[in-house]
Amino acid sequence: MFAHSSISRRECKLFAMSVLVLTLLPVGAFAGKKKQPATATPDPGQQRLQFDIRKIVWPNPPAITRIRFLDMYSGQKIDWSMFDKKKQKPKQKWMDRLAGTKPPSEQIDMSKIPYQLLRTYGVAVDSKGNIYAADQGVAAIFIFNPETKDVQLIRNGKEARFGLINGLAIDDNDRLFVTDDKLREVLVINPKHQEEAAFGANILGNPGGVAIDTENRFLYVVDTGNDVVDVFDADTFKFLRKIGVSGKKHTLADPGTFSLPTNIALDRDGNVYVTDTLNARVEIFDAEGNFISEFGKRGDGAWQFDRPKGIAVDGDGHIWVVDAAQDRIKVFDRQGHLLIYFGTHGNYPGEFMDAFGIAIDKNNRVITSEQFPGRVQVFRYITDAEAEQARTGQAQSVQADAKPVQAPPTQAASAPPGQVQSSAAH
Repeated sequence: MFAHSSISRRECKLFAMSVLVLTLLPVGAFAGKKKQPATATPDPGQQRLQFDIRKIVWPNPPAITRIRFLDMYSGQKIDWSMFDKKKQKPKQKWMDRLAGTKPPSEQIDMSKIPYQLLRTYGVAVDSKGNIYAADQGVAAIFIFNPETKDVQLIRNGKEARFGLINGLAIDDNDRLFVTDDKLREVLVINPKHQEEAAFGANILGNPGGVAIDTENRFLYVVDTGNDVVDVFDADTFKFLRKIGVSGKKHTLADPGTFSLPTNIALDRDGNVYVTDTLNARVEIFDAEGNFISEFGKRGDGAWQFDRPKGIAVDGDGHIWVVDAAQDRIKVFDRQGHLLIYFGTHGNYPGEFMDAFGIAIDKNNRVITSEQFPGRVQVFRYITDAEAEQARTGQAQSVQADAKPVQAPPTQAASAPPGQVQSSAAH
């Protein structure tokens, strides 16, 4: 499991600063800089990285890596040449000048301008490993293919109709469930990216996070406005029950109740985890909606919550929580003990600007979303089994290095001392 120890707030802050500094040091920071000739001019086409993002891990060596940065997405590729005004302009005809028509090179085809993430909320992953991101600013769902780097979109007014999209969940048939805060319903989109159903408009107030239990066929929808979690049949879309108490205007704090809940996650046993945002806690229920336990306390410490939003559970049962106010991703055990955390305010990899959503797929990829600017980051969770294997290998390597080198007995008995030492040295 993740290492855990009791530390003071000051120690946590100092540790976080040291992790950030060590993680984001520029490549070659400890090497002497090579002096360039005065006449040397930089190559404008050469890409310059401030640090090697392939080596960003948490915690830092020599500790066993548990989280590794993989990639980030911000939208479609941009062909900057389409905005290049230095391109040679074709000669304009006198009739065009008279009519005030711009030459072709000055006319930008608006349909070819790529989409960029603006304000990203829910994230999800389909069976093929494609990453889905709901963006309220663009009013579209981005679909990123990590293998080909292609980007598709499910657009408002084209493939579907959106008001204010929020949460995403995908079932084992790659049906996409989308909560819409403005339309106050759940949209169902098939694998061909066609809208096939909508439900919940007569029940939901302000739907947010959504999660699906593929085995029990339950669809859980967080109704932030009504302070409850609504449970539907994932196939018939029939309303089954609710978790929590509505109508109290965000004033409840008793176990099993909510005040502005936002997101939801499930573990492999069907247990339900809800971020109760205004109460700064995580509440846990069984598959029937019975309250089990809670953890969390308001504060700005790494082990506390300021504004918990996104939540996910990995294959080892660890609970990952996004703190939007602190811009941190925090990992807890079932009892609420903080195991590890990473992140701070910023635009570098591993930093966040108003972090919001999180999802963990079957390949142990951790996908996060943030809103200012819109961005999706991808990390790799190193499982308990993988970490133990690495720890065992590291221990064996240390033991092998510590073992003294001895010359063969026959050689030691017949050779002069100096020759034996020379043989051992080589």
